[in-house]
Amino acid sequence: MPARPRALVTVLCTVLAVLCAAVAGALLPASAAYASNRTVQGGRLDWGIKSSFQSYVTGPIAKGSYSLMGGAGTVGSSQFRFPSARGTYDGATGVFQASFAGGVRFVGHRQDDGSYQLDLTLSRPTVRITGSTGTLYVDISSKAKDSGAVTTSSQVPFATLSLGGIDMRGDGNSVVLNNLPATLTAQGAGSFAGYYTAGTALDPVSLAADVQPAATAKPSPTPSKPSSPEQKAKKEKKEEKKDASGGAIEDGAVDWGVRRTFREYVTGDIARGTWTLSSGARDGGALFRFPEGEGTYQKGELHARFAGEVRFTGAHDLDLGLSGIRVTVTDGEGTLYADVQSGDFHGRKVPLVTFAAKDLTAHKGLVQVTEAPTKLTRDGVRAFAGMYPAGTEMDPVSLAVALTDDAELPALPDLGSVADTDESPAPASASPKTASAEPVASPTTDDGAPVLPLALGAGALLAVAAGLGVAVRRRRAGTAAGEPHED
Repeated sequence: MPARPRALVTVLCTVLAVLCAAVAGALLPASAAYASNRTVQGGRLDWGIKSSFQSYVTGPIAKGSYSLMGGAGTVGSSQFRFPSARGTYDGATGVFQASFAGGVRFVGHRQDDGSYQLDLTLSRPTVRITGSTGTLYVDISSKAKDSGAVTTSSQVPFATLSLGGIDMRGDGNSVVLNNLPATLTAQGAGSFAGYYTAGTALDPVSLAADVQPAATAKPSPTPSKPSSPEQKAKKEKKEEKKDASGGAIEDGAVDWGVRRTFREYVTGDIARGTWTLSSGARDGGALFRFPEGEGTYQKGELHARFAGEVRFTGAHDLDLGLSGIRVTVTDGEGTLYADVQSGDFHGRKVPLVTFAAKDLTAHKGLVQVTEAPTKLTRDGVRAFAGMYPAGTEMDPVSLAVALTDDAELPALPDLGSVADTDESPAPASASPKTASAEPVASPTTDDGAPVLPLALGAGALLAVAAGLGVAVRRRRAGTAAGEPHED
């Protein structure tokens, strides 16, 4: 081999060795730094299931509807939002698993006896990702079209998710997956009462979940001295006595979404509006929480007021503010009041909705009403500028009041800390390669320098090697011809 080509080969080998060392140096320490099995807590999953199925259920043939439960809400024009992600994430391997709360029930084809031929409930979606694909599991209650037999199954592998070659490894504080193509599985098709066959494309799945920092070892607390049986009995008797008699409320909260279709109208194409929360009110996705309950509870009767305000604004002079939320329960009948500002109408302590609250008793210092159906009052009609007649079903109301310091209120549905960039995610392309997903915080080394992804490092390495190889071949050709080769 002539001296110069041999020298170029030597240079090529040296460059390759240097690049390999650089890639390994960039990757290995960072991979070792990825925390394993970190806790996922907080976040939401957005999924329309199948928009054409929604249209069929609510259309002129099935003449049905859907209802939400367990904190699920709606977002955009045809998406359901499932909150409160809980699970684990391994940044070293990219293995991700998270379950979400809430569910949606579809009913249609009402029969003479009041039941529905179509009756399908999907709840508690769970996403598990290992490698380049994932699986979406759901709890399903489904009625067979022919026999009418109802089957209930837990965590059915309902759809496969394509990640389009996305590398799930990382050490960020959040994981965001946008518009992942979803395909119905054979098990999902069976649970879908035969409406669709395996392989049918479903609506894309998007999720955002908070990843907690790696846990640090904590010293074991000094064990407290156990209470004697006499002390336990005395404490239990005291709690039972306080539960029975009641008195001043220590804390409390009311959860109410006003009305789902009203929220969709506000943010839809007609009103093109929004809502804002203030004075302590919080957003739970499908509901608003009015906190800081004060008042009294006495033998099944409740009189309480809560903090927070929600204001809806939009086109066509839409401007509705609800504040000063109050709840009373007397003789098993509950009423929710609010101070109302709606156009020219301004009212204090307007009775908006009523609900049933029979046998309102305390248990371990906590008095609760969970998702009680509500109906709009005659006074409430004015608050909504006549949009709904009296008796209209509004969103269910949940309330909890603590009678003791140690009684804990139910947790608010947790949407996570990742800010929404688009309330109506654009439809995913049919090609899995267009799906986008990434840990929100790009993986970095301890000194803040970006980590070179393995695929990118290998690709760059091959590109350099190919380029140098071509240069060597061209150099050889030029030497054989007795003339230099210029690019």
